[in-house]
Amino acid sequence: MNTQTKILVVDDDPDILEFLTYNLKKEGYEVAEALNGRVALQVAEKFKPDLILLDVMMPELDGIQTCQELRKNSQFKDVFIVFLTARIEEYSEIAGFSAGADDYITKPIKPGALLSRITAILKRKHTSTDQAILKMKDLVIDKNSYDVSYKGEKIHFARKEFELLYMLASQPGKVFSREKILEQIWGNDVYVGDRTVDVHIRKIREKVDPEFIKTIKGI
Repeated sequence: MNTQTKILVVDDDPDILEFLTYNLKKEGYEVAEALNGRVALQVAEKFKPDLILLDVMMPELDGIQTCQELRKNSQFKDVFIVFLTARIEEYSEIAGFSAGADDYITKPIKPGALLSRITAILKRKHTSTDQAILKMKDLVIDKNSYDVSYKGEKIHFARKEFELLYMLASQPGKVFSREKILEQIWGNDVYVGDRTVDVHIRKIREKVDPEFIKTIKGI
């Protein structure tokens, strides 16, 4: 538990909002609330959360759109965004990760399990032991500033996209299994599937030369 950790909870159901806020505050987190995505953007500006729990289906601005807007703002590039939703379709999960989410949790979930997931997510800290700047042809990756430039132009990458790109670029020529990627980028305590890796690889390839990342069939 960290009493300084701030969590913004966004859900259009007042009962769920109250339930989540109660359990988070009981663990010592500082909590702010928002009933829809548009209000969430305003609250986030003032509250400066470390983590955002975000419902998908909301009025005014849905969770996917809200996540996209947050990721466009540089001050939220290091904020953990977690979807907490009753939507269980694969395409909904894929859309969430494509928008820049760090995790996707389906309702209903027991308070203890949710708090464990949040603790695991918040443990992901960036270390400074890696090489700060990587250069490959026209691609420059700066881990200090989380900036990526390709052919002289800066390109926006969501947090997990950046971490995955950096991991692959830091060891060129090495083959990483999906299991290894999930372990290093998402951690053992976070439950995401192989499809998550595929989505993030596809998004990276759309932003830089696709030939930078090669798929080895069967591995």
